[in-house]
Amino acid sequence: MFDMSLPWWEFILRGVIVYCVLLVLVRVSGKRTVGQFTPFDLLVVMLLSEAVSNSLSGGDDSVAGGLLIACTLIALNMLLAYLSSHHSKLASMIDGECVLLGKDGRIYLDVLKRNRIAVSDVEQSLREADVALEKAKCIFLEADGSITVLENKD
Repeated sequence: MFDMSLPWWEFILRGVIVYCVLLVLVRVSGKRTVGQFTPFDLLVVMLLSEAVSNSLSGGDDSVAGGLLIACTLIALNMLLAYLSSHHSKLASMIDGECVLLGKDGRIYLDVLKRNRIAVSDVEQSLREADVALEKAKCIFLEADGSITVLENKD
């Protein structure tokens, strides 16, 4: 139960590799994947975890190996959070930046397509903000995947 079938450093190396690759894949997949899960997005996340489980453990079923991988993943997450809070360039690369989806009552359809955002998502955000499109000063896709609407007060 506690005897690892692989050397300790291999668990850490596997954790670092899988974490970094998944971070890049999730970042490339777009903001909405992280910000608002659809049933399909949730399914992908669940399948991703299953797909990489053997890559992380190398077939080892020991408690010690699992705990070492868990500690590695948490440490990497804490390290990236620390680094991104101290380096704005790195934070921008990891977290992304907000994108202007519309302005002064106009929705930029080309920007929506580029960011794989449905018009219905923008319309839903307008309703949630209780702002008519004509009264929308700016509509942003935030780095976390949420859509923010600023109302024109004039």
